[in-house]
Amino acid sequence: MVLSRKRDVADDLVQSTCVRALERSAQFEEGTRIDRWLFSILHSIWINELRAQQVRQGQGFVDIDEVSTSHESGDFESRRWQLQVMQQVGGLPEAQRNAVFLVYVEGFTYQEAANTLAVPVGTIMSRLATARQTLAKSAVTPFQPQQGEKK
Repeated sequence: MVLSRKRDVADDLVQSTCVRALERSAQFEEGTRIDRWLFSILHSIWINELRAQQVRQGQGFVDIDEVSTSHESGDFESRRWQLQVMQQVGGLPEAQRNAVFLVYVEGFTYQEAANTLAVPVGTIMSRLATARQTLAKSAVTPFQPQQGEKK
């Protein structure tokens, strides 16, 4: 969902990842983490799809506002705050968003994220620092009413 911002595209991406992983299961190195390997496959498929879309033209991303909020337990305010945070993260440039997703959501180390995205570890650190600065400037405080709303 973080990469595609569309549930159906995310489902297709996961399915394609599973198929490719099964086809290339012999390439998995025993003793390494399978989630890292699967994400590398997923990221590769995603990049290839982006390139294909650029060739086809006309297929864009859905605005984060159009993504339905999760139906997990929690009150309205908590879900609203989560949506606001996701909107802020979704507004980051793709490179920063991917770094944030890998390190802060998936728990990759900086080095693992760098390997997955095929960039130097310093680039990951820079992207994360820039993302943190951007998010801090537009910090969303939970349970604060928006301008003009009642408490």
